[in-house]
Amino acid sequence: MIDEEKPTWEINSSRLFTSWLSTQNASLAFTTYQANKLFLVGANQENDLSIFERTFNRCMGLAVKGSQLWMSSLYQLWRFENFLDPGDLSDGYDAMYVPVSGHTTGDIDIHDIHIKENNSPLFVNTRFNCLATLGPKFSFEPVWKPPFIDRIAAEDRCHLNGMAMQNDIPRYVTCVSNSNLSEGWRDHRASGGLVIDVESGEPVIGGLSMPHSPRLYSEKLWILQAGTGEFGYIDVNKGKFEPVCFLPGFARGLTFIGEYAVIGLSKPRNNKTFNGLALNERLKSENTSAKCAAYVVNLRTGDVEHMLEIEGMGEIYDVAVLPGIRRPKALGFKTDEIRFTIRPEN
Repeated sequence: MIDEEKPTWEINSSRLFTSWLSTQNASLAFTTYQANKLFLVGANQENDLSIFERTFNRCMGLAVKGSQLWMSSLYQLWRFENFLDPGDLSDGYDAMYVPVSGHTTGDIDIHDIHIKENNSPLFVNTRFNCLATLGPKFSFEPVWKPPFIDRIAAEDRCHLNGMAMQNDIPRYVTCVSNSNLSEGWRDHRASGGLVIDVESGEPVIGGLSMPHSPRLYSEKLWILQAGTGEFGYIDVNKGKFEPVCFLPGFARGLTFIGEYAVIGLSKPRNNKTFNGLALNERLKSENTSAKCAAYVVNLRTGDVEHMLEIEGMGEIYDVAVLPGIRRPKALGFKTDEIRFTIRPEN
């Protein structure tokens, strides 16, 4: 945890965003590790935009399962539980997420997270180039690694970052390259990215530019090609990326609700990680600048129908949908509210 600071950010929505969110009977969560914030976005009783935030050091991956919200931070994996029953309100909020469990993993750079049916987490351990779960005794237990990675080592060799699940098992993963050298992926950012079939260990497609956030939804393997700013899907039979739309930013964080995708966008940092990407040239050709925002894309048309734009911040990492919840809040560790929030098991 880090100390609260005065907000230096401002969130603005497109005209119909709040109405759209209300019709979906849902709210959103997103993380930004640059500002160390977890944001919960919903609508109040007047149908105005509701923004609630808490501070966690380097918060990144998100996962939702029933009443649970999971989130990774700098050296811990947190499980939040919604302490409110359906129909209950707390100061106008219909969900109150309380951090009930935090597993100390150390700084292993957790990216995508999935919660299995047995309530155990499976996550992308980027620093150690593997998929992993929590263990009762150690920081983590490796579950799978790409065939080209010869051992579990804290070297971020290929920048394994994304995981698509199918029937509660990992089906596909994304990485920025197939390097087996420490930080070797950085030399292949522009076109070294690939999607790997977890079961076979074979690449489904290569030649991608910093792929992120693979998701299986509506019988398609969706993906963000962050280095080009494209959202699309993979034709797994042909090994081909089919773009759906261009987004003005470095795209990471993807979730779905109905016929829509919600996508996180970031401003490329001025360092070697982002230099030389096709995204920069595309932004110039479109005469626009990169956004820090959450975009809502219609899957049928590829149109960007709604958006949240965040001023004063540069990056979003992950986004998640909170179904059936209209206005969420969360407890932090700075006030006595968490001290006196107690709910015994019924």
